[in-house]
Amino acid sequence: MDLLKNKVETLPRIGKAMAAKLKALGILTWEDLIYYFPFRYDDFSLITLIVDLRSGTRANVTGTVEMIATKQSANRRLKITEALVSDSSGLVKVVWFNQPFIANNIKSGDKISLAGKVDEDFTGPYFSSPMYEKIVGGQNIHTSGLVPNYHLTQGLSQKQLRFFISETLKLVGVVEDWLPKLIKQKNDLADLAWSIKEIHFPQDDKSLAKAKYRLSFDELFLLQLEAQLMKQGLSIKTAKMIDFKGEEIRRFTSQLPFDLTAAQKKATWEILQDISSKKPMTRLLEGDVGSGKTIVAMICALNTSLNFNQTAVMAPTEILAKQHYNTFVKFLADWPIKIGLITASEKKLSSRSDSKRLKVNEITEAADIIIGTHALIQEKITFRDLALTIIDEQHRFGVLQRGELIIKKGNQENIVPHLLSMTATPIPRTMALALYDELSISIIKQSPVGRQPVETKIITSSERPKAYDLIINELKANHQVFIICPLIDPSDKFGAKSAKEEYERLNKEIFSDYEVGLLHGKLSAKEKERIMSDFVSGQIKVLVSTAVVEVGVDIPNATVMMIESAERFGLAQLHQYRGRVGRGENKSYCLLMAEDISMKSLERLKCLEQYSSGFDLAEVDLKFRGPGEVFGVLQKGFPELKLANLFDLDLMKLAKDSAKEFIKNNPAGLEDQIIKAKLNNQTSVHLE
Repeated sequence: MDLLKNKVETLPRIGKAMAAKLKALGILTWEDLIYYFPFRYDDFSLITLIVDLRSGTRANVTGTVEMIATKQSANRRLKITEALVSDSSGLVKVVWFNQPFIANNIKSGDKISLAGKVDEDFTGPYFSSPMYEKIVGGQNIHTSGLVPNYHLTQGLSQKQLRFFISETLKLVGVVEDWLPKLIKQKNDLADLAWSIKEIHFPQDDKSLAKAKYRLSFDELFLLQLEAQLMKQGLSIKTAKMIDFKGEEIRRFTSQLPFDLTAAQKKATWEILQDISSKKPMTRLLEGDVGSGKTIVAMICALNTSLNFNQTAVMAPTEILAKQHYNTFVKFLADWPIKIGLITASEKKLSSRSDSKRLKVNEITEAADIIIGTHALIQEKITFRDLALTIIDEQHRFGVLQRGELIIKKGNQENIVPHLLSMTATPIPRTMALALYDELSISIIKQSPVGRQPVETKIITSSERPKAYDLIINELKANHQVFIICPLIDPSDKFGAKSAKEEYERLNKEIFSDYEVGLLHGKLSAKEKERIMSDFVSGQIKVLVSTAVVEVGVDIPNATVMMIESAERFGLAQLHQYRGRVGRGENKSYCLLMAEDISMKSLERLKCLEQYSSGFDLAEVDLKFRGPGEVFGVLQKGFPELKLANLFDLDLMKLAKDSAKEFIKNNPAGLEDQIIKAKLNNQTSVHLE
């Protein structure tokens, strides 16, 4: 297995430039390559006779090259390579554009395999820019059988990536099958090495299904094993009993500038009851976008502070952590509560005007409520008297990372803080119970009183000028605008907008009278912080961004959310984006820009026009998106899984039962070093 830790640069045909492109996909080693799974397959398992080719279909043909040549087009902008290929039934023309090197690779008399789209002109059916391979023995990985398709980046082709993966798979035999034999035999699971090979280049549909089943089981087994280990760790612990300070809490809620909804009151009471017990609370607070989870968490943190105990609030990003800090400081200004902020770039204490020289442990000693990012689980951080932990957007953290904040940060032996996890990702209750059986669940479905519904519209390319007119009217009214793009850079994904290109175009051509900002994941934390601060302050009026604004950002003055290539996102993610607007008193709009989409995609997007509830949309999404797509690459969800479908409750139950059985057979703890390494690898938090 150590061989697979080699850097990709050591593979044939991979230099520094190609290694940088692979790095953009998260591929650094040979092992990363073999675990970079396809998202779909082209079925070229049947060879079609040339006489049977039909326009508008995709087909696989094998034959002999009779003639091949490259010529310049009439306008001299294109180089056109044309070939004639024959089989026993006839001849077919093949055309490639701006690929003159093909005429050097293929010669008359060569046996080749072609696969791709069939078009038609006055001469009859012909192949337009198909994939091709010479038939020289061995497996044709680009043009026959079930051909894998991978998510790419600019400058990297499917053919190149398939070659790199096929070369690496020659060493798949060194992969150690870490799953215990008893679990494999009981559940009739295929070998790991065979499954990895078949998921990339399957022999047939049956082999593909068997390989995917094994690899999906692995993902869910590790997920459930994490949960069960955490549950086991908490079962022998106790927590502090935090008394309900009824008079003070009633006074706090009566002074709020809004009324709590019935759902908020119910969720708050469930949490306050849990933390009044010695049994450690593990509760998931699930609320739709803008449903008011933060104020529920704040009430519970205040109640904990009134008992002279500490609360830690962990958020996935600095932007969200800082936003929580400002919100807590604002609403608790009249209470004798000290609030701290700990991120990689900023350390503050609300009671100190000058926090520049504050050390982290000075904050954790003095503050009653400590808000931060991953920094809160650093080894050297200690708390004075931590009794409640709140983890926002908990799906962004592994179970073991959550465990770090609970089990390791309690100061007294066998006494741990209560845990409140929060998520704005709508999860149907049946799935939530299957995923997180170590958690009790509270759900907030109601929107706060007075919250404006967001008018949602699908906008076609011909209607784009009207959309820009609406945005300019909002800008003239001194409001702000989000514009979301699915990509950072231009890509070979035809039709998808890139944030960088859109920023340049909008800044120069459409919104030149207004300050336009650009935000994406490749910027440094300091740059992101500066841009978001400028947007929050109103200096930036139009923010062109990628998915980094999906969750948590609160800009009450933003009234338009425009989403480019909306068909490329899942419904739940689109709903998250929509939730970034309509947070103030002004009417707000969500514009779904659709470019030449299918009827199925259009029908799916229309659901956003019809439904305002994220819970309804989560259920509807299942009808339109197949297994593996619901939480795919474009639909950022909660746990990051490559193959497993979280809605496959039967496989989830099988994985959970297997995890429980594994722990039962290992009563002394997790002694299997291979499985321990797998858990550490996927959470970045090391088990003791």
